[in-house]
Parts: sequence; structure tokens; C-alpha cells
Amino acid sequence: MSVKFEVLGVPVGKGRPKFSTVNGHAVAYTPAKTANYETLVKLSYQQQIGAFMFDKDIPLRAIIRAFFPIPKSASKKKQEQMRDLRILHTKKPDADNIIKAVLDALNGVAYYDDSQVAEVMISKAYAEVPKVEIEIYNVGDVYAKR
Repeated sequence: MSVKFEVLGVPVGKGRPKFSTVNGHAVAYTPAKTANYETLVKLSYQQQIGAFMFDKDIPLRAIIRAFFPIPKSASKKKQEQMRDLRILHTKKPDADNIIKAVLDALNGVAYYDDSQVAEVMISKAYAEVPKVEIEIYNVGDVYAKR
């Protein structure tokens, strides 16, 4: 079984936790931009896939394709190369932070815990429509076919 869905909008990486003090104690919280994006990922999954959740202890593979807007300041030639995937996205956010934001958002929604994700593949590119495409499937099915 596999699921594939997309999250429309500019990809967001997981932000570092912020700290404040409450009654003299340090409290960590997730930055609003990260929390909002994780909510968007959850809602996109639920709207496109529904209530399906992979069983516990099933090893999963996640393929994440992040597409960023083509800069208007780029020359027409560079814009064409970006559209054709000859120039890839090498700026912030880092690939590992995108992975973290997406996988954390899907905890308890697509799978019980992101520790089930045994393999991750990510790419960052440019596109006319910024979005993230996410595909998750049972990696055990892949290895069983060998």
C-alpha cells in the first residue's frame, strides 16, 4: 500500500525551537511558521488520503519532492533551466529541515510515529507552482520483491 499527496505552497523547513520563561522556568515552543506549516501538511493529507494510517512497526519509505517558486529576478534562460530541472534549488531551507517538518506533521496521521520511516529520499527543485509532493509506502514490500 502506498499513499501520495501534495501540499500546495512554498515548502517550509522545521524551525529551531524558541524558548521563553514562564514563572521562572524555561519553556520551549515551536515557531508559529513551523506549526502552521505542519498543520497544512496534516490537513492536506487528511483531505487527499482520508483517515488511512499505516500499521505500527511497518517500515516505511518517504519520498519528498519540494518545489520552490522560480525567482522573478532570474534571467529568462535561468528560469527555463529551473523549469526543466537543469538548475536545482540549493538555498534555504535545508533538505533535512524539510524532511523533519513533513515527517513530524504526519505523526499520528499517516503513521503512528516517524520512527517507522526507515528510508527517506528528498529533492529540491523549482516550479511554476510551489508545493511539496509526498509519497509514503511500505518499504518491506519493495524488499520482498527482490
